[in-house]
Amino acid sequence: MEKTRGRQRLRRVLITSAVVMGVLVAAVGGGFAWLWTGADVSTVGKVRFSQRMAVPPLAESTVGPDGTRVFDLRMQSGETEFEDGRPTPTWGFNGSYLGPTLRAERGERVKVRVRNTLDEASTVHWHGMHLPAAMDGGPHQMVAAGGAWAPHWKVDQPAATLWYHPHPHGATEQHVQRGLAGLFLVDDARSRELALPKKYGVDDLPVIVQDVTFDGARFDHGHSFLAKTGFLGKRTMVNGTLDPYREVGDERVRLRLRLLNASTARIYTFGFDDDRAFDLVGTDGGLLERPAAMNRIQLSPGERAEVVVRMRPDERTVLRSYPWRAGNNWEKRFDGGDDSFDVLELRAAHRLRPSPALPARLGELELPDGTDAAHGRFFELRRSGINGKPMAMDRIDETVVRGTAETWTLRNGGDMTHNFHVHDVQFRVLEVNGREPEPALRGRKDTVAIPVGTTMKIALRFDGPADPDTPYMYHCHLLAHEDHGMMGQFVVVGPGQRAGRPGVHPGH
Repeated sequence: MEKTRGRQRLRRVLITSAVVMGVLVAAVGGGFAWLWTGADVSTVGKVRFSQRMAVPPLAESTVGPDGTRVFDLRMQSGETEFEDGRPTPTWGFNGSYLGPTLRAERGERVKVRVRNTLDEASTVHWHGMHLPAAMDGGPHQMVAAGGAWAPHWKVDQPAATLWYHPHPHGATEQHVQRGLAGLFLVDDARSRELALPKKYGVDDLPVIVQDVTFDGARFDHGHSFLAKTGFLGKRTMVNGTLDPYREVGDERVRLRLRLLNASTARIYTFGFDDDRAFDLVGTDGGLLERPAAMNRIQLSPGERAEVVVRMRPDERTVLRSYPWRAGNNWEKRFDGGDDSFDVLELRAAHRLRPSPALPARLGELELPDGTDAAHGRFFELRRSGINGKPMAMDRIDETVVRGTAETWTLRNGGDMTHNFHVHDVQFRVLEVNGREPEPALRGRKDTVAIPVGTTMKIALRFDGPADPDTPYMYHCHLLAHEDHGMMGQFVVVGPGQRAGRPGVHPGH
């Protein structure tokens, strides 16, 4: 009898446990299903376009007796009212948020006097600029709180849309999110002669796109629970303007947009709400050889594109970010791949002046084509590190010889899309999975997206000054990945030289 009662008790316990487990599994499954179905973000049709888009001012400069153009940048904290009556604590250069647009001519010597009035150290990296390693503004060129730095170099590259932003190891994502970023435009004789829109702030517009989320009036810097890519904001702004519109008045019918993805993790696929075509005329490092017509262009963090769009009198069109063209199911649901944003509304006036046709040819790329490569290298991209090694400030990962061209093979063997940025040089994309790259990847590049399972081959030339002790960086420009060690270091040496040992700054 006692054994029978024991078996009955055990049976009841097992049945109860099974029921509880079933309820838990159903709850977890239901919760995940709820997260799955509600993970996408869309502002399409919801943006009021109530604020006129700000245009960053051109930075003032002076020219010294030796011909050097001198700029002044001050890193500072402040407050910015993105919405009336709601001041947000922010950082900026020479103001409370973002920074002025620096502009210089090819062949000109420049100097930027940087002062850090913040309460913590930071850096200013000249993204896309060809310059000596000691002037690069990477994590080895920290500017202490209250300190100053005055990098100087000769501008020696074609006309391009470049930018500047902080690069402190382990804190880059938050420093950029707080507002430290700005454009650096390079001009040259050829670009001035071309029939392209070129009146800054009129028919030649900077479009700095960022995603943001607010917690009350403050920025929310938190990462989504299931996102592996980094910070993903719930809305976008342009040049620090929420719900932005831009009037196209008596300007010409063709408008040049200098697009910069200044977000820290989000990938945008830009197009227009009416699917109109536009002409891509430039990528990260300068103009293409010839315009390329398209109706979508994808930009990962740090990438730039110069596009020319034709406007018609009295019309309105919206620059929109569409869902990704690539990405696995997890990325599409939880890493922003399914998200859509209405970014900027363009409003044309009743009368527009005619514009000349775009030139059929824009220029030469001035890039190696891979045929004279002296060396090849391989880089495996994973969140745990590049080639299996997380970043170490005192370790040189690669040594290249000044004056030589190389081919680098980039392989994304991880579980999510990464991108890849190389300091100092522009590169040519030779192959994507063994095939010719699409038109958007045929220009001068310094940053490129590499989806899961993709192998990309690029050609680079290292012709800057040798400095065996001061490294440049290569890294994923999804800034949370960079901060957590997805970065490596290389030095440029002269023939017969060996790499030195970089110094490590306090706080690293």
